[in-house]
Amino acid sequence: MDRRNGGIGRRAVLFAAGGAIALTTLAQPTHTGLITRRASAGPAECGKRADLAEQAVVERHVRTLWGLPQRQLGALEWPASLVEQFGRWCYWWQAHLLDCAVDAAHRARTTERIERIGAVARGIRTRNITGWTNRYYDDMAWLALALERADRLLDVRFGDALPDLRAALLEGWNPTVGAVPWRSGDDYYNTPAVGPTGIALARLGELARAEQLAEFLHARLRDRDSGLILDGVHEPDGRLDRTVHTYCQGVVIGLETELAVRTGADEHHRRAAELVAVTRRRLTAGGVIAGAAGDDSGLFMGILTRYLAETALATGDTVAADIVHASARAAWDNRAEVDGLPLFGADWSRPVPVLDYEGTALQLTGSSGAPTVTLSRHLSVQLSGWMVLEADYRLTAAGL
Repeated sequence: MDRRNGGIGRRAVLFAAGGAIALTTLAQPTHTGLITRRASAGPAECGKRADLAEQAVVERHVRTLWGLPQRQLGALEWPASLVEQFGRWCYWWQAHLLDCAVDAAHRARTTERIERIGAVARGIRTRNITGWTNRYYDDMAWLALALERADRLLDVRFGDALPDLRAALLEGWNPTVGAVPWRSGDDYYNTPAVGPTGIALARLGELARAEQLAEFLHARLRDRDSGLILDGVHEPDGRLDRTVHTYCQGVVIGLETELAVRTGADEHHRRAAELVAVTRRRLTAGGVIAGAAGDDSGLFMGILTRYLAETALATGDTVAADIVHASARAAWDNRAEVDGLPLFGADWSRPVPVLDYEGTALQLTGSSGAPTVTLSRHLSVQLSGWMVLEADYRLTAAGL
């Protein structure tokens, strides 16, 4: 959809393009450092573990965008050349980087953390070129959630950002279906778009619309046999994608919890608790959330922990809290280290696969033992590790 430009002038765009060309010319691989599978015990205090996860992501991934002042984004892979860092635009990963930055600043506010929130938000706005919005309702919902939390928890605001995103999400409403699609003009209505849109609209004062989205998810995308939430449905033909993702459970738990708190309705409380319980039974092993499987799935585990923590804090759900704590312990215990900072795996229940010898360059290996690029290189996987440690801290600080 076309949205107003929001103030980026031609001169700024040309300057940014010139910066991108310069970086393309000068691109060199980023420093990697020494990796070891046998990580140290590290700090026992969960806030200090979250500090180290934050430091690792910032040092390895966060870079100035196109040489522009006060604008930063996360490189999608590490190690990577400067060209690889920003050659591919992934809006929703950056929205979750911003949300993690909000977590850290809310845990322990510092000037540096507040400035980073501003720089990443401006980086997203600049890199998106046309404004805060795009065609994808899941992207916009994730960014709206991060910006709303920055406003509510930290009094950090970004002008027309939230009003623009709220308006775009409402514009996407299809009254015939009773939901928003995955993207503008599409016939696919999926949990990754409907769930976070519902949470965002509830927090932005559109409670009736959020309740309608919750009803759509419960009626159309809950599997009657397992109780789990499916990926999505094509409308009007009703063709289901029966794939089950961990983060789909997370956003529905989050939406039902949000509505339980805001409406006081027992039905929403019950649905959230039931979905937490079935997630524990079917999507964890020993209480540890099932790992990523490729593509964008590196973020899935962390998103689930965020909303498990939300429901534990809001409703006292001890099952939700137990999953977060078990997953945080596993993610930490099975990490590798590079220059003393954590490197998390895509499967928290297993050690990060690295070669048996230590070298000066990052050496990751697949199950076959041959050197390969693995998901641990991805910003998404490292954000999940950071997210679960922040969730663990929040619950521990609350005595849960």
